[in-house]
Amino acid sequence: MRISIIQSCYIPWKGFFDLMGRCDEYVIFDHMQYVKRHWHNRNRIKTANGVEWLTIPVVTKGRFDQPIDEVAIEKPWAEKHWRTLELAYRRAPFFDAFAPAVRAWYERAERESRLTCVNELFMREIAGLLGLKTRIVRDTAYPAEGVKTARLLAIAQVAGAKSYLSGPSARAYLDESLFAAAGIATEWMSYQGYPDYPQLHAGFEHAVSVLDLIFNTGPDARHFMRKPER
Repeated sequence: MRISIIQSCYIPWKGFFDLMGRCDEYVIFDHMQYVKRHWHNRNRIKTANGVEWLTIPVVTKGRFDQPIDEVAIEKPWAEKHWRTLELAYRRAPFFDAFAPAVRAWYERAERESRLTCVNELFMREIAGLLGLKTRIVRDTAYPAEGVKTARLLAIAQVAGAKSYLSGPSARAYLDESLFAAAGIATEWMSYQGYPDYPQLHAGFEHAVSVLDLIFNTGPDARHFMRKPER
């Protein structure tokens, strides 16, 4: 059983779902500290004026050490995000096909008071739309102690994993020897080599929300976000 344990992001890019789709289980690791100007509450889309950020306003003043799963949303935001998406992608080939579902997600998200719940809502819905079969659970499903690698390992062990798939940024802190000693193989995701796809507006940009891929390629989206396993 292959597992990934990663903090949640807002409408993540295609690489996130490529990694998730390679695993049997994805654990939302939101007990970790929230980081400002990270991907937790924002992501990018392509517009006629270039790449733009969509950012969920959250409460951070005086809460510098708060975990992601305690971050509160500061004010209404979803309608503005939807209108920005509509303006940017209304001429995309598959916008009309997927717009009703995506708009309904935003209507539901507006009723959530915590960032982690918004992120989970979008991740589950997008994963379902893409046809991913990965089981998605919260880290609270696996009571585990320790910090950094020790905590990741404890979750993987309780989950019964034989393989742990990590994003490349974790190389800076992950101690592979601990996983090896526990009989769990560590694998590293590569985000290199994704093919370009038909994209609105000038130039091409990989590092945007997966919604860009869905609106532009529709049922072919997985072809452009899935690479052969090495």
